[in-house]
Amino acid sequence: MIRMFFHDHLLPHFHAEYGEFKAKLTIENGEVIDGKLPRRALRLIQDWTELHKAELMENYHQSQIQGGVLRKIEPLQ
Repeated sequence: MIRMFFHDHLLPHFHAEYGEFKAKLTIENGEVIDGKLPRRALRLIQDWTELHKAELMENYHQSQIQGGVLRKIEPLQ
């Protein structure tokens, strides 16, 4: 599961959950900021991040403004 939270003030990032694993990853390059994910899951999320970087950045910017609207991003196929 991928999530973003409103007014979360680190560098542009998102939260990923895979089973009992949780991590924060940068939008810029999918680097893990905090937490841990299994290697396979991390690679899939990094591939997805690369494909949807512009949408992730738009959602991040929307999450920083009052009344911002986050848009659903398609999963990795």
